[in-house]
Amino acid sequence: MNCYLSRNYKGLDSAGNKAKTDMEKIMKDMNFRNVGLPQSISKNVLPHFFITLFSVIKSIFCMKRGDRLILQYPFKKYFTFVCRIAHLKNIQVIVLVHDLGSFRRKAITPDEEIRRLNHADYIIALNDNMKKWIEEHHCKALVGTLGIWDYLSDTKAQNQTYSTDLTVVYAGALNPRKNMFLYHWGKYINSFKVRLYGNGFEIDKAEGADKFDIMGFVKSNELIATVRGHFGLVWDGASEDGCTGDWGEYLKINNPHKTSLYLRCSLPVIIWKQAALAPFVSKHGIGLCIDSLKELDTILPKITQEQYAEMQANVERISNLIAKGYFFKKALKEAERQLDLLSNINSTNKNK
Repeated sequence: MNCYLSRNYKGLDSAGNKAKTDMEKIMKDMNFRNVGLPQSISKNVLPHFFITLFSVIKSIFCMKRGDRLILQYPFKKYFTFVCRIAHLKNIQVIVLVHDLGSFRRKAITPDEEIRRLNHADYIIALNDNMKKWIEEHHCKALVGTLGIWDYLSDTKAQNQTYSTDLTVVYAGALNPRKNMFLYHWGKYINSFKVRLYGNGFEIDKAEGADKFDIMGFVKSNELIATVRGHFGLVWDGASEDGCTGDWGEYLKINNPHKTSLYLRCSLPVIIWKQAALAPFVSKHGIGLCIDSLKELDTILPKITQEQYAEMQANVERISNLIAKGYFFKKALKEAERQLDLLSNINSTNKNK
């Protein structure tokens, strides 16, 4: 039987925790067994530490021989330990990768990352670029892909109606460290407005400040229900001429969770052409892939009502899928198929 290990979360407002709790809910709905303590929320450091620790300890006794265990990575100090206990019980481990510490935080080296991931039997990478990176670094596990983050919410989005008075939505943490491009972008904007959702943007320091509407932090369900605009922007870094630096490198292998949020808001997306999710956006016709934000002043006014309606119809189709957990369920089924195939091959070879 498939099982998973729930944990304590410090809050649900962050994209990372929203993604993890959504994946837990999908597994619960698929009748996977939670071998840890019930999911809980506590921002206090001590309860957070002990609840997670006790959840890990409980899992040792609740995992059954022959199970398949799904873990969400990273799981910090407990990951290797839980994988080893699982293998002692002849349990195969499927790992969904949320984040690679050797990329974004530089917390560990690529070799250390791969040594950890080698404890998995099957890895669900976020996209083809991440899969390629893991395989090129000689990971021993089988590797598949997720495609895009599912995004669970019962909230119904408003239909975004086409208008020549165009608005681009940008949501997230707006601190300069990650979004310095916002302070220069305004001088290249003439044909549209930008609506910012989040905290940390100092409007008085921005060029072309009149091009921005500051909406403040809005919780995701409220954003889905109330946002008005035409496109959602996926962009990071200091430059409007491409996503530069560490943030740009990370976009080349990461699936930003905000992409799925925009789709649930019925917003086609605008994304950097070199981002790992750009091929998905292009393949499904759910937005625009660009090299530079400077292009938008020319591109957006040329989009016809018919073209926008087609993008919106595609967005609605993908939004309905991610609202049901389609992509994670599909990735899990592929993981099971590949592991079954490997088990059959190993069994055949053993009997020869």
